[in-house]
Amino acid sequence: MALLNILQYPDERLHTVAKPVEKIDARIKTLIADMFETMYEARGIGLAATQVDVHERVVVMDLSEERNEPRVFINPVITHKNGETTYEEGCLSVPGIYDTVTRAETVTVEALNENGEKFTLEADGLLAICVQHELDHLMGIVFVERLSQLKQGRIRTKLKKRQRQNM
Repeated sequence: MALLNILQYPDERLHTVAKPVEKIDARIKTLIADMFETMYEARGIGLAATQVDVHERVVVMDLSEERNEPRVFINPVITHKNGETTYEEGCLSVPGIYDTVTRAETVTVEALNENGEKFTLEADGLLAICVQHELDHLMGIVFVERLSQLKQGRIRTKLKKRQRQNM
């Protein structure tokens, strides 16, 4: 397993729309293992392949405190949304930035697991938020782009300032 580099907003590669996985082979299984290792190391709860510059429809998640409930979504599609809720989100690609985003309260997602088996998941609460957040990444959308233009501008300025300070 290997730690992967997480792209940082506003990197244009984060806006690449991911392509479906054609075949679940050793390469995809290695990618999944590396994504879990990267996500756990970064102390995240979800990671989309787009964030590690692999533009295929793969997402990993683990919302458990003990990090013992890994979930894999290959070629995920939200088939149903219901209700509306707000949640303060953060993102491994936008470190240190948190803001409130409006999303569906519940979602139904269809995907394949790491063995190529199709499953359907009905999600609410944090899991529903995380599913929507990560599937946005696969569509080339970063959560800050769901905020007002004013907030987006402030975040870009803050991140550019931080990048200059770290040089």
